[in-house]
Amino acid sequence: MKKILKSLIGTLVLCLGLAVTGFTQEPVKIGMVTTLSTGGGYLGQDVRDGFLLAVEEEDGKLGGIPVEVLVEDDGRNPVNGRQIVKRFLDRDRISILTGVIFSNISPVVAPMALKKGIFYISPNSAPSTFAGKECDENYFVASWQNDTLHEAAGMGATELGYKKALLLAPNYQAGKDALAGFKRFFKGEVIEEIYVKLGQNDYAAEIARIRAAKPEMVFQFLPGGMGINFLKQYSQAGLMKDSAMVVSGFSADIKILNAIGDAGSGIISTSQWNHDLDNAANQQFLSGFRIKFEREPTLYASQGYDTAKLIASALKATGGKVLEDKASFRKALKAAKFASVRGNFRFASNQHPIHDLYIREVVKENGKMQNRILRKVATDHQDAYVQECGLR
Repeated sequence: MKKILKSLIGTLVLCLGLAVTGFTQEPVKIGMVTTLSTGGGYLGQDVRDGFLLAVEEEDGKLGGIPVEVLVEDDGRNPVNGRQIVKRFLDRDRISILTGVIFSNISPVVAPMALKKGIFYISPNSAPSTFAGKECDENYFVASWQNDTLHEAAGMGATELGYKKALLLAPNYQAGKDALAGFKRFFKGEVIEEIYVKLGQNDYAAEIARIRAAKPEMVFQFLPGGMGINFLKQYSQAGLMKDSAMVVSGFSADIKILNAIGDAGSGIISTSQWNHDLDNAANQQFLSGFRIKFEREPTLYASQGYDTAKLIASALKATGGKVLEDKASFRKALKAAKFASVRGNFRFASNQHPIHDLYIREVVKENGKMQNRILRKVATDHQDAYVQECGLR
């Protein structure tokens, strides 16, 4: 009888051991609602591709934890975004929501995730409202606060000695944040502000107003296809030689420069990232992206990659426990223990980045137009809304 009991116990221990060693961890589900179509579609495509490149580097994992990334196109439409995120939350049971490009989408979908206790981690859009009074313990931004690169453009324009500027942006939250950011650090006179429709392609009326105003320089924030169309029309109108252009990095990314060609020469832009930043993480990202996608990455791709690496650092620290141990996952995100492609990176108390900003010039090198860093314009810069946030 004792022999039989001993045999049964041994068999049970063996079975339990096999069960443990054969255990496969369920992947952490990450919902990515982004813009893959419309004139701004390449922004979301690059965020997606940068993010998935980081996942591929770990053979389907982030921080050693299996992940499942669900990607859907919002078409730059808040109604679509709402429907997609509802499915992500109710049907797919995601733990993390990411991917949003435009700031007409984020105010709709971010609260949906936050009310459900889901982590919202932005690779791009970061409206001022969520950086200040409406900040949330589960809301993180891996890119910048919307105003940030525009603030750097204001610094750059002032350093370059411009005294009179005309400003142009789409009439939505990110456009308003853009002009507010530029004006916050520009020491000259703003002679006119022009707001256009989001998605607008014809700028004949606006170009006529610019010609009549005769500004010393123009600052414009027209993301994606909007910027391509505007710069082509601006150049064709012969205004490049009359009114210099100082912009944030969104309006002089590599996709836009490829589209406008030599017309982009001399444009001054500002960014937290550029291909010529000399650090190991950036070199790995550039090499991997060029090999896999056979194109040059935009700053949006760098932000998607950084977002994935941030998530990876928190997954590694918590063993993949996201919703099971929110406090630990939140703490790990705040620590931001990952190598960013931009170099220095840490979070302010409102969980938006503190990082360096650069002023760049568009030049032609090896037959191609590209941005070249001139100098650092700000060190350890943080956004203007951090004091309004109650998180500490």
